[in-house]
Amino acid sequence: MHRLFTQPIRITDEVIDTNGHTNNLAYLAWMQEIAMAHAAACGWTLERHAQEGTSWFIRSHFIEYLRPAMAGDDLVLATWVAGFAARSSPRRYLFWRPHDQRVIAKAETLWVYVQAATGRPLRVPASVQNAFEVIEDEEEVMQTLVVEFSQP
Repeated sequence: MHRLFTQPIRITDEVIDTNGHTNNLAYLAWMQEIAMAHAAACGWTLERHAQEGTSWFIRSHFIEYLRPAMAGDDLVLATWVAGFAARSSPRRYLFWRPHDQRVIAKAETLWVYVQAATGRPLRVPASVQNAFEVIEDEEEVMQTLVVEFSQP
């Protein structure tokens, strides 16, 4: 079980927008990629969902951009499951720059558990809930990032 899941991101010229910083669509793509990687690491691959006849749909995204990320920046993207409701689960994200220990952006996605064939919401089964350890406190995430990724 991976309580907090992280991946490094190097900001490249390809994701820079006309304002000279990282395009918001890049953040969304990274959020989806890391959510899927985290789920797979916890045993819920796309193949397993297909076998179960289930999937997750996104109901909403919220992103708060705190600082710009520029070409050449090295970031750490962290994600975690923040809880479970009957048919949904909020997942949170932090885009963090280790070199100055600054949060670049915070985000949350509300994922809805559905029957794949119909898109109809389903109850999130215990087998899914038990695969993920919930982190409710963002401060715990920040402490982990500082300890694991701070550069001397």
